[in-house]
Amino acid sequence: MQRMAQFTTFGVGGPAGALVEVATAEELIDAVCEADASRQPLFVLSGGSNVLIGDAGFDGTVVRITGGTAGPGWVWAGVGLDDLVAWSIDQGLAGLEALSGIPGLTGAAPVQNVGAYGAEIAQVVQAVRVWDRHERKQITLSPPECGFAYRDSVFKQSRRAGEATGRYVVLSVLFDLPASPLSAPIAYAELAKDLGVELGARVPVRDVRDAVLGLRRRKGMVVDPSDPDTRSAGSFFTNPLLDESAAAGLPPDAPRFPQPDGRTKTSAAWLIEHAGFGKGYGDGAARLSSKHVLALTNRGGATAADIVALARTIRSGVQAKFAVTLEPEPVLVGVEL
Repeated sequence: MQRMAQFTTFGVGGPAGALVEVATAEELIDAVCEADASRQPLFVLSGGSNVLIGDAGFDGTVVRITGGTAGPGWVWAGVGLDDLVAWSIDQGLAGLEALSGIPGLTGAAPVQNVGAYGAEIAQVVQAVRVWDRHERKQITLSPPECGFAYRDSVFKQSRRAGEATGRYVVLSVLFDLPASPLSAPIAYAELAKDLGVELGARVPVRDVRDAVLGLRRRKGMVVDPSDPDTRSAGSFFTNPLLDESAAAGLPPDAPRFPQPDGRTKTSAAWLIEHAGFGKGYGDGAARLSSKHVLALTNRGGATAADIVALARTIRSGVQAKFAVTLEPEPVLVGVEL
């Protein structure tokens, strides 16, 4: 049995009960239907960049999505997200540039509603085509039907407790990208500063891509086999969304970002650092990144248990210091915090 560690950016994960690799929507549907018909537990593995798989592996069928080239129209789930961003810029299209450098595949992007530097994939999704495992048919969902929210969607919510894959399996995504040499308005202060412009400015899309890639590299957020800081799942914790009472309990200097629903978003990285966990924290194979405290990394030889232990230590420390419970961003398969 193949260990799934080789298919994840964390470099951890035990064996798959059965591994099926698919390169088309038809192959993906067939593999999912076969697993469901045999009542096998199912795990659809995309790019492996936002998942932590337990050391015991997955006792069921793992369907691994592979291959694909970006192009116009519906984008197959197996196309690399950054390949899609690069293609869109080459075609003179705007809207994806701030998502440059995010690892993983296009099909996983709407599941997590991936975002960075003031942009989210939900802002440019026109429709998502999925396989509905309950109804056993293909359906197409509009953005409202996708239930997009901060790092959330109906695809993510459709997982029952203990399930690795939920009701909907993403087959392809249709994007609404305007033809423009200029980016979407810059919505992130750090990016605006790096570009030397004001918030809300529009600049050449390629300039945004270059700036974002530079920022991500400095934080160890662009996968590089020679850099152990990138042997991670990127940001391990989401930024907490707090109600009025919880937000009022934060220290005066804690970051606060008012949300449309009345809640307040704060910075998980700020909470972690101010709870006493600095860059490089840890004394074993699992440590915080030396570049960014929001990334847990495998410095070489770490197990999933090592990473979970570190995550628990950090979450407990933040809870004790600020009464805020951090939530993990990666999909957890065979492990719990």
